[in-house]
Amino acid sequence: MTTRREFFKIVPIVSLAATASTGFAQAKVDPKDAQAASLAYVEDATTSKHAKYVKGSACANCQLYQGAAAPWGGCPIFAGKQVSAKAWCSAWVKKA
Repeated sequence: MTTRREFFKIVPIVSLAATASTGFAQAKVDPKDAQAASLAYVEDATTSKHAKYVKGSACANCQLYQGAAAPWGGCPIFAGKQVSAKAWCSAWVKKA
């Protein structure tokens, strides 16, 4: 039988485990989203028809991409969402 004191020690651990099991995965940017559309975001950079697109540019080699070598990563332009490493938008800045 669990005492009240033990119960209150367990509850935060169970809550943390439940949160971790659902994950902290961020939503992925939807190219049809208003902000994404205004920045000409495409999930496959090679399909971009934007005048500012330079062959070979993609989120993976953008200064703003926060995914290192991951296939999806964060971008401050799309706060709280992930972008594909293969994507591109008009905010692209060559990684230094």
